[in-house]
Amino acid sequence: MHQPAPAPINRQTQIMFKFVQPQGLRVLTATAVVAVLLAGSLGGCAADPKALPEHQNVGKLYEEAREEAAAGASDRAIKLYERLEGLAAGTLLAQQAQLERAFLHYKMQEKAQSLAIIERFLKLHPTSPAADYAYYLQGLINFNDDLGLFGSIVKTDLAERDQQASRDAYQSFKQLVDRYPDSRYAPDARLRINYIINALAAHEVHVARYYYQRGAYVASANRAQQAVQDFRGVPAAEEALYLMAASYHQLGMAPLRDDAWRVLQNNYPKSRWLSQRLGSSALR
Repeated sequence: MHQPAPAPINRQTQIMFKFVQPQGLRVLTATAVVAVLLAGSLGGCAADPKALPEHQNVGKLYEEAREEAAAGASDRAIKLYERLEGLAAGTLLAQQAQLERAFLHYKMQEKAQSLAIIERFLKLHPTSPAADYAYYLQGLINFNDDLGLFGSIVKTDLAERDQQASRDAYQSFKQLVDRYPDSRYAPDARLRINYIINALAAHEVHVARYYYQRGAYVASANRAQQAVQDFRGVPAAEEALYLMAASYHQLGMAPLRDDAWRVLQNNYPKSRWLSQRLGSSALR
């Protein structure tokens, strides 16, 4: 899944933000963008390039920031964007500079800085035309794409592993698709939501299995039940039901065991778990 970088505001979209994939992008030059904003958005002394420091009018500053970013000089670009935010305060250009700065921090693996910028952006500009992108980038930062979200799980005490980042990513993507269902980022956000739900359910089952293997059958049954209740219809629910039945079997709780087994039979009649004897080594 590609991660989009911000592109300049385009006059043809009513001065709306247009964040798109960087490949093959055709946009107005930075000078043209700023000329439009200076003509229609900036007020007071900031609208007069002569009032700004020498050689640092808004257009030149924005162009320089983007050039530095494109050249890989992220630290330099970030400083220029920060200055631009102050000079163009109260404009869409300042908002765009803020999000481009957040994206650069994200690229530099500076998660905390990027999230702080986005949180402030959404607080100050909740109705910004770029709010959908802000939610999307916020979700991406918490979505550990390289590790497949839970690909780094190792044999440690999984019961205490923090899944907050994945839940935060879910909330960001959910806000995006709920508030901006027609956003260009909504389709990808929906895919990531589904992935997160499946991964969270798989994690709950992984933890339940971990407890079962160590004889903590009450904890195993509870975590498996949580997976079934919170993530209905996901693939991991199949094993979760078997874990519930197996845990209740070990605890001598026949009615609960039979209920879980019945649900497994009804919902997954071809499940491989139905051929496993309760209390067998299948989960060990």
